Amino acid sequence: MGGKITYVFLSTVLVLVFGVVGMEGVLLLLTGEPAAMGMGAVAFLLPLVGGWFLWKNTRFARRANRLAAELEAEGGLPVDELTRTAGGRIDRDSADEVFARRKAETEDSPEDWRCWFRLAVAYHDARDAPRARQAMQRAIALHEGRPVSA
Repeated sequence: MGGKITYVFLSTVLVLVFGVVGMEGVLLLLTGEPAAMGMGAVAFLLPLVGGWFLWKNTRFARRANRLAAELEAEGGLPVDELTRTAGGRIDRDSADEVFARRKAETEDSPEDWRCWFRLAVAYHDARDAPRARQAMQRAIALHEGRPVSA
């Protein structure tokens, strides 16, 4: 729950910053000076790009959380069987071993969103965030019945 509160707080602050930057962009556009107008156009576009990025990430997180809740209700969430260092970090060999099992499971059932969800968690545990996100996006697409590219 603390993570959600932090996310909402930081997102709200970010939206406020987007508003201030957008207003500054408008003010720069209204100056009539070519250099200021160029900076104003860029300053006006930054909140639009940032807002789109925030929206996409929020949507992704909500969908992934929905899958996690459904998997938890089914009793299919991956069990944390990883060994950890004295500092609490995941042991690399342990993460690799779990990842190998999750990958084999996914190769056996490539159309099962549950396998892709568990593979995404394994990628995350192995510190491979880009592939974790791709696997989770595939799990979401499979769950929603959308076509998935190979």
